[in-house]
Amino acid sequence: MTAPVTPPADASATVPASSGAPVPVPDLSSRRLRIALIAHDGKKNEMVLLATEFAALLRQCALVATGTTGTRLHAEVGLEVERMLSGPHGGDLQIGARLAVGGVDAVVFLRDPMTPQPHEPDINALVRACDVHDVPCATNVSSARLLLRGLMV
Repeated sequence: MTAPVTPPADASATVPASSGAPVPVPDLSSRRLRIALIAHDGKKNEMVLLATEFAALLRQCALVATGTTGTRLHAEVGLEVERMLSGPHGGDLQIGARLAVGGVDAVVFLRDPMTPQPHEPDINALVRACDVHDVPCATNVSSARLLLRGLMV
């Protein structure tokens, strides 16, 4: 995240960094987690199943999704989702822009690696933004489950 983080008052809220110096852990207890949910066409059914499995957690979060994915999550799982444009029409870029200014805490992006995507540069830009801004990004169901389970703690 690029947003400034206020260091915690006590040292118990830190984790060791690779350099050995403690790194402050952001206090997210005062606000809802902001999670982006994106799925390619061949993965939308898996996203609906995943969201159903983690519905209790996701209902506590501020959700943003690309067009059709968000529509399906709202209709089939009953989640309140802010819907952006569809991915090929700029939705991935919209989410990436929000992420770059600290407006997204985690991304679940169920990509279809077997199907060419016309907006591949946008997809790569979003995943790169996650890396640049140190935002967790799960790109398959197994990593998404690990990420979401970690947020339940």
